[in-house]
Amino acid sequence: MPETPVTPASLGGRAAAVTGGASGIGAAVARHLAGQGADVLVLDRDDESAAKVAADVGGSHRTVDLADPGAVGDLSLDVDVLVNCAGLQHVAAVEDFDPDRFDLIHRVMLHAPFLLTRQVLPGMYGRGWGRIVHVSSVHGHRASAYKSAYVSAKHGLEGLSKVIALEGAEKGVTSNTVCPGYVRTPLVEGQIADQAKAHGIDEEEVIDDVLLARTALKRLVEPAEVAEMVGLLCGPASASITGSSFLLDGGWTAA
Repeated sequence: MPETPVTPASLGGRAAAVTGGASGIGAAVARHLAGQGADVLVLDRDDESAAKVAADVGGSHRTVDLADPGAVGDLSLDVDVLVNCAGLQHVAAVEDFDPDRFDLIHRVMLHAPFLLTRQVLPGMYGRGWGRIVHVSSVHGHRASAYKSAYVSAKHGLEGLSKVIALEGAEKGVTSNTVCPGYVRTPLVEGQIADQAKAHGIDEEEVIDDVLLARTALKRLVEPAEVAEMVGLLCGPASASITGSSFLLDGGWTAA
């Protein structure tokens, strides 16, 4: 879908950092915030792709492995806007789930957002203004079998965001989450192909009958849709929005 035009000056003079910004949702968010006038720092472990996105938006990039707390600490971020987008998935029954993989997912998707928020809050508090948005998931509100690490990390991220919102309320800092269902990203498109092969069905059937079985709207969410919601939560219209969670789930949680 085409992106909705944004007001160029709405984030003019603001610095924004986007994790997982080299592709998918993160890249869409980086482009959208740049369109709002922000000076965007793209954070990702894929140096080449991060550099390309940064060049496209007139920003900068830094290569970082968010699973490494030391590397995260070395960033020493001081920005006005922080968007936590980075994530990964692993599917296995609890009794078969590799503990190291469980720990990795939590380090990237819960521990790193905590460490990054901890870095940026002093500067935001000092300036009396800040926007923190965590790209969570419908799995921050609902569970799916075989996704214990992802679901628990996203549930934890929802709670973390609410605590940040309460602590930052009197200091001009807001914290919110955006919770999409399945988004059309390279990761999800790979899952669609794998499911089609495993079940012996075509990819459209996978989308309708497997991925979107619990949603009313039988379509994938586009990265630009998520980016627009993030942009709203970072812009001037969001001054009274904090501690909230915004679902873009096609009606998944309505039933």
